[in-house]
Amino acid sequence: MSRTNHFTTIEQMEADTAKLRETACNVCAETWEDRAKAQTPHCKFGEGGICCRNCSMGPCRITPKSPRGICGANADAIAARNYLRSIAAGTSSHSDHAREILHVLKSASRDGNYQVRDELKLINLAKEWDVETEGRDIYDIAHDVADVGLLEFGKPEGTQRFLTRATEERQKVWKEQDIEPRAIDREVVTAMHMTHMGNSADAEALVRQGLRMSLANGWGGSMLGTEITDILFGTPTVWTTEGNLGVLESDMVNIIVHGHDPAFSEMLVTACEVRELVDYAKTKGAKGINVVGLCCTANEVAMRHGVRMAGNFLQQENVILTGAVEMMCVDIQCIFPALAQLSQCFHTKFITSSPIARIPGSTYVEFKPETAFDQAKQLVREAIDNFQNRDESKVYIPPTKQTATVGYPTEQIIKHLDNVTNSHVEIIGTYKPVIDTIRSGVLRGAVAIVGCNNPRVRPDYSHFEIMKELIANDILIVATGCAAQLATKAGLLNKDAKYLCGAGLRRVCELVDIPPILHMGACVDISRMMLLATGIAKDWGVDITQIPVVGCAPEWMSEKAVSIANYVVSTGLDVYLGIEPQVNGSDQMMEIITQGTRKITGAGYIINTDPHQLVKSIIEGIEEKRAALGI
Repeated sequence: MSRTNHFTTIEQMEADTAKLRETACNVCAETWEDRAKAQTPHCKFGEGGICCRNCSMGPCRITPKSPRGICGANADAIAARNYLRSIAAGTSSHSDHAREILHVLKSASRDGNYQVRDELKLINLAKEWDVETEGRDIYDIAHDVADVGLLEFGKPEGTQRFLTRATEERQKVWKEQDIEPRAIDREVVTAMHMTHMGNSADAEALVRQGLRMSLANGWGGSMLGTEITDILFGTPTVWTTEGNLGVLESDMVNIIVHGHDPAFSEMLVTACEVRELVDYAKTKGAKGINVVGLCCTANEVAMRHGVRMAGNFLQQENVILTGAVEMMCVDIQCIFPALAQLSQCFHTKFITSSPIARIPGSTYVEFKPETAFDQAKQLVREAIDNFQNRDESKVYIPPTKQTATVGYPTEQIIKHLDNVTNSHVEIIGTYKPVIDTIRSGVLRGAVAIVGCNNPRVRPDYSHFEIMKELIANDILIVATGCAAQLATKAGLLNKDAKYLCGAGLRRVCELVDIPPILHMGACVDISRMMLLATGIAKDWGVDITQIPVVGCAPEWMSEKAVSIANYVVSTGLDVYLGIEPQVNGSDQMMEIITQGTRKITGAGYIINTDPHQLVKSIIEGIEEKRAALGI
């Protein structure tokens, strides 16, 4: 157990942050810690979800003295409307991401900036969608697939095509409960219409639409985003990389890619490898170009190129505070507007690239598929020119970093299982080896841990404590997004982390040659987790609600997370939350999201803000599922 000394603790991470906050103080810059303190105490009406500004008669807020808004809506109606609007925003974010990726596929060509990297996945998807493939050019097929995918957003009839990937039992539930998602945009528009003044005031009806709309994300937009990204940039494979602030280099040009859209970051990563630009950097006194990732963009480029990861959501200011970053290039989602002002305290150039995420004080360079590579090379050149403007008196790079093994989509998991069962031809290409280890008790089950870190709690602490406890109890973890980044920073994606595991999980890690936490990608890739759970359920021959697999978001923060949590519940998996949804001003809403959805989908939320109590509940929930299966 002495090997545990090789892992990075939360206290060590906090010490690095404290040192960088001294830099912020020295340059008179504020950070999220300062702004969070200034925002306390938080509005109790907002926390409870019982304030409404959906018309100009108000705003209205619910109190014992005034239990109804001017229109007569009570706490249940108002909290449910606000909740549904959060799901709408989250569904829109991931789905619009997918729409843009489909447009990139539509523009792909053999001699263009973007090519098809996974032809097999494209062919398989084309066949799934009845797109003709025989004797056709791969780019003609790609463009037709893009057209079919784009129709999923606005088709006048039918339901989402990917629903047929689910188990038959799950498809039957969705149909019987009338929550099959239709066109993605239609579900969002329906939700916004329902929450307009003078429409739905029934909390259950509003939550049902939330379930339906979230499925349009998880089994629509997000799944589209993942599939098409794999086709364009390659299905992820296993890479060994590094993570945390120590991946920045004092003697190199440091370029940060941050956000969620891999179309932008792929071009920048490629440009940073151009020999002409690397040589140009050396003429400016640098040893080379160091491109690293932040947030979900980091996950995307790490699992396709092995690019190192500087950190997760709440580290985005810390990266600039090192004083060693020549350029930060951002695309969409989870980007602090504060970065523009903070970068002006240093030499860092702050570049925005999408009309979806315009930030005052940034340099705006709208990325376009037809000129993407040339734009990327120009940005890299500007970053190199900026290297000589670095103020060495402001530079402090925390040395902390950890080795990580990343890149485990479902295809890689199957491949690893096949490698250790290749003498048993009858189980090749299935999840039966996993099922056998769960049935035998070697593994107790699996948990999908997702979500951001959040200033409302001690950042990353809940992730860390829950992950350690789960793997010690022989529970395998799959992780995406900022949760996967924490595992990277802590060293829990290192294969040596098996020494923190129980005997059963340790044996599995050794046999399959994997870390106990499998990095599955960005937050849009949680759809991979749905397919993983579905594949296990199909090979087991049971409904997905029965398998000992659950979801957990210990520190979730965004509206995307609300949509994700709902589509996981709609898929039939319980979700354990460490941050309370902002509906607790309504007893009915709290009952619906924790118990009421179980009557609809067979799953619901379990909420506890104490990570040690939450992980205890997770373990108990998995053991209950095992007992119900008779194992």
